[in-house]
Amino acid sequence: MSRLLSLSNRRCLLFLACLCSLSWSTAFAAPLQGTIEEVSVEEKSITVKLNGKNEESRTFNLAPKAVITINGKKGDLSDIEEGQAVTVVVNSADLATKLTVKSAKTSPAKKTSPRPLMEDKSPDSDASESGFWPQHRGPNRDNISKETGLLDSWPNGGPKLAWQQKGLGDGYSSVSISHGKLYTMGNQGDDEMLLAMDAANGRPLWSTKTGGRAYREGQGNGPRGTPTVDDDRVYALGANGDLICVGANKGEVVWQKNILNDYGGNNIQWGISESVLIDGQNLICSPGGKRATMAAIDKMTGREVWTCVVQEAPSAAYSSPIVVDYQGERMYVNFVHTAVVAVRAKDGNVLWGHTQSANGTANCSTPLYSDGHVFTASGYDTGCALFKLAKGGKAKLEYANKDMKNHHGGMVLIDGYLYGFDEQILKCLELKTGKVQWKDRSVGKGSLTYADGHLYLRSETGPVALCVASNKRYEEKGRFNPAGRSDKSAWSHPVVCDGRLFLRDMDSIAVYEIKN
Repeated sequence: MSRLLSLSNRRCLLFLACLCSLSWSTAFAAPLQGTIEEVSVEEKSITVKLNGKNEESRTFNLAPKAVITINGKKGDLSDIEEGQAVTVVVNSADLATKLTVKSAKTSPAKKTSPRPLMEDKSPDSDASESGFWPQHRGPNRDNISKETGLLDSWPNGGPKLAWQQKGLGDGYSSVSISHGKLYTMGNQGDDEMLLAMDAANGRPLWSTKTGGRAYREGQGNGPRGTPTVDDDRVYALGANGDLICVGANKGEVVWQKNILNDYGGNNIQWGISESVLIDGQNLICSPGGKRATMAAIDKMTGREVWTCVVQEAPSAAYSSPIVVDYQGERMYVNFVHTAVVAVRAKDGNVLWGHTQSANGTANCSTPLYSDGHVFTASGYDTGCALFKLAKGGKAKLEYANKDMKNHHGGMVLIDGYLYGFDEQILKCLELKTGKVQWKDRSVGKGSLTYADGHLYLRSETGPVALCVASNKRYEEKGRFNPAGRSDKSAWSHPVVCDGRLFLRDMDSIAVYEIKN
């Protein structure tokens, strides 16, 4: 009898222990409510200002299989925004296992239509803040940096050199910057490489083969495109058509393919130069093959989503696509060898195409979009054209002239005025009319970007100049010769990010402090 009681007591104690354990675990699982203060996709954490008298802030690391719902739908950490209301459930290890997020009354609701992760964010969003230049021509693919507090003039000899790194390998790729890392490309030996560096000091972090051989050509060796960063992945298209997706932190290959082989294309004279576009779930590229003038590829798997073939199946050009939304019609606009074309984003159907600004040699400059208008330009004595979008996904020519024969240095649009190099001459044009406002020859042919009221001008012969972005006149505020100049033309576009000016020159990068 005593033995049975003893057994019964032990079972009772075990039951009580289980209850205590359940109670202890439940205490940790009690939901906490507050407002999102900060989101770190890289560190997989959120900081929340908790509701209550003290309104303390607390950082939660996410459990490996954390469940995230946003406004009642399954979401990702990258979809969460500051200012949203959140309910957090944590486990016994103090890891967040469930996040229930709702748009706060004071925060604008996120768009429900598909949008590019990088391109369609508003100027005031995190994508436009310091330290974020995730792709060719910046967060919105318009060559505009949202940096402020920058030097409005440079001392003799130029701004202070922050760091310089050599050994990248030959290449005309510019740089992308996200979460403290810098990404670019270069030839190393017989291989084409995708490279990652610490953006603060240039320390190499990792390098991954794109799968293609090193590209060599008389005008200059190496890859031409710039990597595109999307959350925790990096995408790069090499000069031989090799397309790769890797993890942003360690460079491990997720998937890879060759778009020329897959879509029946041939390489173009000076090598594939496109910087791919990420739009929602899709990667957009322009193989220029018999099977695909343009293609949408699932960014997560590398599988084909749709393809389109433009009339006569033209080869690829040297330009990169942009996203345009007009009256409910979403489209991708890019140059091909024979024309500038637009295709419908959801299915790849060709919407319109025009030849006025396309030359028969090399169309290089990325199109610009503003207020229902698309502006395009090319060199080789061709010039520019402005197209007005119309209902039904069509476009008509507004004007065409030879006052902006922009070769490959790119253009920028500020307050209705367009700035760019018309071959050897820097010009300012009024967008609506195409009329020249001023012109200046002092820099010579080059590339440019915009930040904090100024144009950063990079001559292909080497010098870099700063001028006021004014439609009245050319007003220079400083000039210098960057360190580590190669013996090739300086064709890599300048980048302004995180208070610094980044200048790629074949095998090296030189970075300058330009913050007040």
